[in-house]
Amino acid sequence: MEKFENLSKIGQENVVMPRIIETLKRLGGRAGRNELMIEVVSNADDIPDEYAKSMRTSKNGNDYLPFQYTFNFAVKNLILAEFMIRPERSVLELTEKGRTFNLASFDAESDVRKISGPKWKENSERKQKKGKKKGSKAARNVKEFDNDDQVDEWRDQLAIALSQFTPAKFELFARLLIKNMGVTLDENIGMKLSGDGGLDGYGYLTTDDFRTARVAIQAKRWNGLVSSPEIDKFRGAMDKYNAEYGVFITTSDFTRDAIHASRVGTRVITLINGDKIADLVAKFKLHVQPVTTYVLDEYYEGSE
Repeated sequence: MEKFENLSKIGQENVVMPRIIETLKRLGGRAGRNELMIEVVSNADDIPDEYAKSMRTSKNGNDYLPFQYTFNFAVKNLILAEFMIRPERSVLELTEKGRTFNLASFDAESDVRKISGPKWKENSERKQKKGKKKGSKAARNVKEFDNDDQVDEWRDQLAIALSQFTPAKFELFARLLIKNMGVTLDENIGMKLSGDGGLDGYGYLTTDDFRTARVAIQAKRWNGLVSSPEIDKFRGAMDKYNAEYGVFITTSDFTRDAIHASRVGTRVITLINGDKIADLVAKFKLHVQPVTTYVLDEYYEGSE
């Protein structure tokens, strides 16, 4: 089989589509879009995680994730072919067809594109007609048909801002994040700023039944993927301070081997990547303000 990175865009989408259905079944038939994409990449051996998680810079100087476009187009095709629906913003759910389909006989061309293709064309023509009335041209891109398919702009802004933090400021940010997760930070361990060669934070988590556990924190403001040796090194630091739990935070992401390494042994290490950082920033409202907006549905389209 040809390597995933050497396939055409359509060929890559065809590989991703059954992986999406398979992963969504494993997640109970319903999941958030970001969670689903992360799980697909983490568990699909035929999709290299280094390739899927690599960032590129556009001609305009903006960083983007090419695989995200592949994933979004695969999702859109599956929606148009009625394998899944979007019950609410950024949430995907399998239909009865998606839940019961035998993936052993899945063929992307006959099972999906034969159905989704005419709908892409119909929607494109409708958008072009609408664009001509407004004196503009509609283009097929990842944002064309659904506002729900758009990546939240504030997440991109957050990623850029964090990438520009100094190592010391990012460690402070990581401690703020952990503190809001319910961890009481130790005043001595891990409080030395970057370059200490040890932990970036240490604290104590008390559960509802009043049991207290020691938590070690590692924060990496990286552009590349965090590999398994970094996880092993962190586990060694956990041993030094007898930590029962570990939290590894990075602005980038983790390789598949790093994810597996985090789950080895009796002490699982919680991994927080750039996407999860954004989720937590939103949850705890860390220096962000929520904005409410509205999206018009199809009722307002057309003149009839």
